[in-house]
Amino acid sequence: MSDHMDAKQQEQYRLAAKAFGPGLDRLSRAYEADPDLRRDLLQDIHVALWRSLAKFDDRCSLRTWVYRVAHNIGASHIVRQRAQLSNLISLDDLDWPSEAPTPEEAVGASQAHRLLMDILQRLKPLDRQVMLLYLEDFDAKAIAEVTGLSTGAVATRIYRVKALLSAAFVKGDRRD
Repeated sequence: MSDHMDAKQQEQYRLAAKAFGPGLDRLSRAYEADPDLRRDLLQDIHVALWRSLAKFDDRCSLRTWVYRVAHNIGASHIVRQRAQLSNLISLDDLDWPSEAPTPEEAVGASQAHRLLMDILQRLKPLDRQVMLLYLEDFDAKAIAEVTGLSTGAVATRIYRVKALLSAAFVKGDRRD
């Protein structure tokens, strides 16, 4: 029985890593800015995913399971880095980064990406988790399943961040 479980677990991990590996890489980038710590985080996510698949029972999709595990590890990573978290803010307190380029300077895709990552990294873990899942094309119902929030709460958080990003990118509204 153990050999069968190991083979099943191995196959599920192979499928998950192939299908969701790029998303997990993006997720780790959003949770950790430091490249060395990011590699450690990504490795921790893969180890936790491998271990968790022994308990995977198909009550949710593999995609939901993978991202639930990954976000739990990402949130734990942030808690462990608590000394560096004093600059995390809630959506209510989010302000445009003062050192961010002006909208004219942010025309290039890499600059826009950096701005988005800066905003995401400043969010509290649950808000960050919602937005990362949204950016990975999860709908509100799937995000609610992963996070434990209601679909209404998910939709509200997404709306608020999208409005903030719209003001920052489209209108060029820079707050100081």
